Amino acid sequence: MGRFFNMDNKFFVFMGKIADLCMLNLLCIICCIPIVTAGASLTALYYVTMKMVRNEEAYIFRSFFRSFKQNFKQATVINIIMLAAAALLYIDTNIAGKMGQPAGKILGMIFAAFTLLYVMILLYVYPLLAKFYNSVKNTFKNAILMAIRHLPYTILMLLICACPILILFIPSFQIQMSLIMLVILFGPAVIAYGNSHFFVRIFDKYIPEESVSEETEVMF
Repeated sequence: MGRFFNMDNKFFVFMGKIADLCMLNLLCIICCIPIVTAGASLTALYYVTMKMVRNEEAYIFRSFFRSFKQNFKQATVINIIMLAAAALLYIDTNIAGKMGQPAGKILGMIFAAFTLLYVMILLYVYPLLAKFYNSVKNTFKNAILMAIRHLPYTILMLLICACPILILFIPSFQIQMSLIMLVILFGPAVIAYGNSHFFVRIFDKYIPEESVSEETEVMF
């Protein structure tokens, strides 16, 4: 019994991590509500989850707001660019869908390829900002190059991000609602934590061993 109630017991460690992810998730969602701050919030989310993967994290709130404050300016610029690009892709895709064949189909395929590239950049850009000190231009550049260079990891992470969509295909409404509640409580943080295992492996390849835990600059 003494071992079970030991705070170093795997059960308590696991439950502690679950509680941390729940708090981190709600914190991220709240900070995303003013849309302009969503970039800084996602950057801070990945800053904390990558530290959690390394078992370096002790203070969720302190680390989150530290990253939020430090990266706010660049994250906001990146967020505005990503929102503008998303709007442009949406408008162009709709226009292509209303065009006749074959021009509409060709343009549709082109915009689908751009949408895939957009999603890949979105996957990498905020974790990169959380880990590396760089200009906005180089952050975007590195996001594209890393996404392509580490394509197997990129595909796995995109699949992880797509998992919540599977809820829509569950026939039971009650199960759907229960899972949606779990996504609200844990979703973004759990996805970020899962993806952070891959990001840590990827980013470590670009950081000198003596500064693995520190923020540094990377440029291809």
